[in-house]
Parts: sequence; C-alpha cells; structure tokens
Amino acid sequence: MSGPSTGSGSGRAGSGNGRAGIGNVATGSGSVAVHVADLHRVFSSAGRSLSSSKGTVVALEGVDLDVAPGEFVSLIGPSGCGKSTLLRLIADLDEPTSGTLEVFGKSARQARLDQDYGIAFQQAGLLPWRTVSGNIELPLKLHRVAPAKRRARVAELIELIGLGDFAGSYPDQLSGGMQQRVAIARALAESPRLLLMDEPFGALDEMTRERMQNELVRIAAETQAAVVFVTHSIPEAVFLSDRVVVMSPRPGRITAVVEVGIDTTGPRDDALREDDRFFHAVAQVREALHGSPVASPRGVEAR
Repeated sequence: MSGPSTGSGSGRAGSGNGRAGIGNVATGSGSVAVHVADLHRVFSSAGRSLSSSKGTVVALEGVDLDVAPGEFVSLIGPSGCGKSTLLRLIADLDEPTSGTLEVFGKSARQARLDQDYGIAFQQAGLLPWRTVSGNIELPLKLHRVAPAKRRARVAELIELIGLGDFAGSYPDQLSGGMQQRVAIARALAESPRLLLMDEPFGALDEMTRERMQNELVRIAAETQAAVVFVTHSIPEAVFLSDRVVVMSPRPGRITAVVEVGIDTTGPRDDALREDDRFFHAVAQVREALHGSPVASPRGVEAR
C-alpha cells in the first residue's frame, strides 16, 4: 500500500478500520461534517480591549479545515497552538472572532441545539452519585426522552463499551479507562453524527491508553460518527486517524495535513503498531510537526 502523504483537502478513501470510505472531501459546507474557513480567534489579555494590539492574544489565524462525515481527524501541535480552542469553537463553547464555521451546514450553535455532536474531555467528569447507567442516561433525561427509550439506549451503549457487568457501579468503583468509556458512551447517548474529543486518554497510563485507542477505533467504526480528536501523541494520532492536522505554535495555523493512508483488511489493532506503514506515517507526522526529519528509534513513542 502507498504510504501517507501531506496535503490539505481530502480524506482517505477505503479506510481499512471498518469505517466508511471517505473519498475526496468537497469544498463547501453541504457535504462535510465540519467546515472551517479563514477562522480567527483573538483574545484580550490583561483586561485590555481587543482594539489594542498590545492587549491581544491571537490564538487562531486563518484556519481552513473540512471534516467529512464518518472521517476521523486528529489535531496535533505544541501546547498553546489552539487545538483545544478550535475544538471549543466547533462545540459552541466559544465564538470565533471572524471567519466561517459550520457543523453539518449549520451554525455551531444550531448544531449544539440539534444535538448533532457529543463531547468527551480529558477528565471523564462523571457524577459520583450516579451509576454507570445513570451517567450515560443523563443527557437523555435532560432532553426528556421517554423512560423506555432511555433504558433501551443505555443498554445498547453499555454493550457497545463492554461494561455490562458494571451498569450498577459508581465511578469510584471503576478504573480510569472504564470511566473514560462511560464518558464516551454518555457523549454518544443521543446518537450524534460528530464526536469531539479533547485529549480523552491523556491522563491514562500507556497500556490503558492503547486499549482505549483500540476501543475508540471499534466504536467509531460501529457508530460511523465523524471524530475530531485533540492529542499531543503522534503515534496515537496516526493509529486512530484518517488524517492528522498539524498546527503551528501561536498564532495557531494549520501547517500540514498528513493523510495516514494505512489500509488494512481488518480492524486496526495492536498488530498495526508494529507495521512498517505505521512507523512511516509516524515519521511523516513528526517531520511535519518539527519541520525537519527527526531521528527516533523504531517503536519509540515521540509526543
């Protein structure tokens, strides 16, 4: 198979992880999950107004990005480059200073109101007084879904994340990885077409993190949701993604989009982590991130 390439506009056709084929991403909002064009986000600092250049922080500058339905896209870059800011803008947790941002052809606010996306953060954020079932059920209950439908959806999601024996358990009875699985299930409760994830595995140990990556690949394949995933880990981004978006230090710009280009005959699993194509893709992203080839022993993670 061909190795990864660096480009700026298309997803990978024929994804071998069980996800839908992406094909070329057309420019414009009608055929994409997320459409970002010439996006800027400027913050005031030290209480000064935005009209003062000395009192502003440019977090994002001229960002252009399309994410196709069913596509898995990771955002990677140094701390402070605007990865999480971009995710927050997509999630309608913040507003852009200027530019275009649409989610399934709608404003971010309307997409939020329509429950088109779910969100998972680094901390699971589970309510300690609610069980696994109760935490997953919460968004459905808040939106007044009928009890019978809530129970059916929760049962479906508990099966999806493989925690059938822990439905009645409380968060403090779960491992960190199990808590994150519950958080992902909660984010999927309303069957969103888009999943936004901000370093959801960043606080986990390496073994648990790799298991959770395997789980996320499976869940994304089964739900066919598009995913925008923020990470600092190059191997994680390559293992999970159809494309890896590389961002520059502040002001955050997209400097490269690496198409991972790893086609497999079956699901992505641990065997892929020892595949030459995987190491080649990691090297491509590392080079795009650092601006020049960086030597690293085979199999050694660089974040």
